Amino acid sequence: MKIHSLYHLAIKLGLVCLAHSALHAQGPGEATSPLKMNNPVITHKFTADPAAIVHNDTVYLYTGHDEAEQDYHFYKMNEWLVFSSTNMVDWEEHPVPLKVADFSWAKSDAWAAEVIEKEGRFYWYVTVEHATIPGKAIGVAVADSPVGPFKDALGNALVTNDMTKATDIGWDDIDPTVFIDDDGQAYLFWGNTVCYYAKLKENMIELDGQIKVVEGLPHFTEAPWIHKRGDWYYLSYAYQFPEKTAYAMSKSIEGPWEYKGILNELAGNCNTNHQAIIEYKGVPYYIYHTGGIQPMGGSFRRSVCIDRLYYNEDGTMKRIIMTSEGIQK
Repeated sequence: MKIHSLYHLAIKLGLVCLAHSALHAQGPGEATSPLKMNNPVITHKFTADPAAIVHNDTVYLYTGHDEAEQDYHFYKMNEWLVFSSTNMVDWEEHPVPLKVADFSWAKSDAWAAEVIEKEGRFYWYVTVEHATIPGKAIGVAVADSPVGPFKDALGNALVTNDMTKATDIGWDDIDPTVFIDDDGQAYLFWGNTVCYYAKLKENMIELDGQIKVVEGLPHFTEAPWIHKRGDWYYLSYAYQFPEKTAYAMSKSIEGPWEYKGILNELAGNCNTNHQAIIEYKGVPYYIYHTGGIQPMGGSFRRSVCIDRLYYNEDGTMKRIIMTSEGIQK
């Protein structure tokens, strides 16, 4: 079989490693060029906890900013960043759109966050350390542009640690993700060791009803992400610690959820594993972070990467293959 036939067969099957091997294999008299190394996608700053949206044919990538010194053994994060692209390869950085200091009631820790658009406004749900209520909290900022500037939408936290009682840790109110269902109802999911969810009111800045717990997610650690494809809802999340990524599927946003297995393995040189899943121009993408900038990267100096995501005929997702080549033009 010719080299390029192998390559296209591999792409069809979602076997990225085989595709790369086929592309690089050389027969008699045949020469190939190496693919460009496009992962991590941002190399001049350490970026973590990716989230992304597609708006007006442009992808907007939102990340935390790891600022820890190389010998510092915890997270040092004071702001969030935003980048945009129209080809998933070349990324333009925009001015810093949001900082912990923009929330008067917060004191530290620009942890995982997610942006969603509704009716021309952009809502950014963030994790911070509350200044007066012990523990982590979830805030929400709003802007009229996907690149900001964003401003505190409430003047206080949307969720605080004293509102959630399923576990007594102080960091269970982290990693918010928001999904707007086909009927227009918005849902907020979040958590650590316990996955919480609640409806949001039409204004997107208030909870609508009680906080509930998601069942059926073995070894749930953190980092929930909701997406939908066809009739299936997918809830992916960080699994165990150090973290892999696992996922569950359901026919309803409120469950029941059926666990489907591991989606991504340990994210190289990094204890955490935080994902975003989008579709851009008909192609599914898996966005994640690793400690992949060497020799300086690690668990507290992370970097965002992007690879293709593939589905099986029954709707389940194929295991992610993390690559250094990433997405090619």
